[in-house]
Amino acid sequence: MNNEIEISKNTMIVSETDTKGIITYANNDFCEIAGFTKDELIGQPHNILRHQDMPKSAFKDLWEKVKNNQTWNGIVKNRCKNGDYYWVNALVYSVEKMGRKRYISVRVKPTKEEITNSIKLYKKLKVKEI
Repeated sequence: MNNEIEISKNTMIVSETDTKGIITYANNDFCEIAGFTKDELIGQPHNILRHQDMPKSAFKDLWEKVKNNQTWNGIVKNRCKNGDYYWVNALVYSVEKMGRKRYISVRVKPTKEEITNSIKLYKKLKVKEI
C-alpha cells in the first residue's frame, strides 16, 4: 500500500459535486484509478480522496475560486481506496445544471516537473499549517 499509481496520458478523470462537495457523478476512469465503485463514490464528500500530504490551503483556494465562479487549476495528490496515491492536474469550475450550481472537475496526467514542483511547495505549506 501507499504506492504511486501513475495514470496514463489517455486517462481523463471526471467528477461532479454539489455545492457542498458531495459527489453526484464519477466517470469510469475515476472509479478505476481511485479503486472505488460508482456506488461507493456517489453521495460521498469529494475529500474522501484527500491525501494527508495535501495542504489545507490548496483546497481553501480551490473552494474560494469556484464559489466565485472562477476556474481553479492545480496539481493534486489523491488517495486511492487501498491507500495508494495518484497525482493529477485538476481543473475545477462551476456550472448551472437544472437551476442548481454544480462543480465539475476534470483531471489528467501531470508532468514530472509539475509533480516535483508541487511536492516542494506542499511540504512548505504543510509546515505552515502546524
